[in-house]
Amino acid sequence: MQTITRLAAALALAAAAGAQATEFRSSDIHPDDYPTVLAVRHMSETLSKLTNGKHTIKVFAKSALGQEKDTIEQTKLGALAMTRVNVAPMNNICPATMVPTMPFLFRDTGHMRRVLDGPIGEEILKSCEEQGFVGLAFYDSGARSIYSVKKPVKSLADVKGMKIRVQQSDLWVALMEAMGANATPMPFGEVYTALKTGLVDAAENNYPSYESTRHFEVAKYYNKTEHSMAPEILLFSRKTWDTLTPDDQKAIRAAAKESVTYMRKLWDEREAKSLAQVKAGGAQIVDVDTATFRAAMKPVYEKFLKDPKLQGMVKRVSETK
Repeated sequence: MQTITRLAAALALAAAAGAQATEFRSSDIHPDDYPTVLAVRHMSETLSKLTNGKHTIKVFAKSALGQEKDTIEQTKLGALAMTRVNVAPMNNICPATMVPTMPFLFRDTGHMRRVLDGPIGEEILKSCEEQGFVGLAFYDSGARSIYSVKKPVKSLADVKGMKIRVQQSDLWVALMEAMGANATPMPFGEVYTALKTGLVDAAENNYPSYESTRHFEVAKYYNKTEHSMAPEILLFSRKTWDTLTPDDQKAIRAAAKESVTYMRKLWDEREAKSLAQVKAGGAQIVDVDTATFRAAMKPVYEKFLKDPKLQGMVKRVSETK
C-alpha cells in the first residue's frame, strides 16, 4: 500500500512539474510540409514567445502516432496534449461538429471563414468540452471533390454504384449513399493502395491531399463536385488543459488563433501549387453539374440534423453574409 501511495505521489509531482514547463505533444496525419503541420509548428513558436519559453509544442506528423481516430482517443485520455484532425471523425463524439461537415453548406471559402471565425464557430468549439476536448481553432481543408480511377464524373448519374472511400464517419457514409455510391470507410493511409488495386473506384479530398499523397498517380480524374468544405479542427486534451494555469490557457488559445491566419496563407499558396502539380502529373480537372448533387442531399440533412438546435445553426450559417 505504501508503494502505491509513493507512486501516486510521484505521479502527482510529475504532473505538477509538467504544468510548470511543458513540450506539448501534437499529432497530424499529414507530411512535414503540409499547411496544418507547419501551422501548429508556428503556433509553438508563438506560444513560446507568449510564455517566455515556458511552453512549446512538438508536432508528430505523417501519422507517427496513429490515424485520426487513434489520436482523438489519445487526446481524450491525455496521452496526447493536442491533435489536428478533420472535423468529420468528431461527428459521433461532438454532435455540433456535424454542422460544418454538412454537404454544400458553405457558399464559398470566404463564407466558410466568416462563419467559423464568428460566434457559430466558437459555439461548435466550446460544445466539445463536455466530451473531453478543448476546441482551439478551425483550419481550412479546402473544397473536397471526388477523384476517380476509370472514368470522369460529370453528373450524379456517373457516381451510381461507384465504390468511394470516405472518412470513418456515419455522416460521410450517408453523404455518398445519397449520391448513389457505395461508401467505403477506411483510414487515410490505406487509400493509395485501395485505389491502385481496385478495392475502391474513387476517393474524395482537396487538391493538396490529392497531390501530397500521390493519389493523382492512380486516380487521374479530379471531378469538381466540391461537395464539402468540412474544416480541420485543432483539439486540446481537457485532462491536460485542466492542469494549466489560466494564463497558460489564455496563451495557448491566443497562439492557436494566431496560427489560423498563418495556416490560411500557406493553404491558399499550397492549393494553387498542388493544382499545378497534379495537372503536370497528368490529372484531368473535370467540371461537374453540382445542381444534381445538391438536390440529392435532402435526406442527409433530414437524417443528421433532427436536433432543432443544429437545424437552427444551419439556418444561421445560411444567413451569415
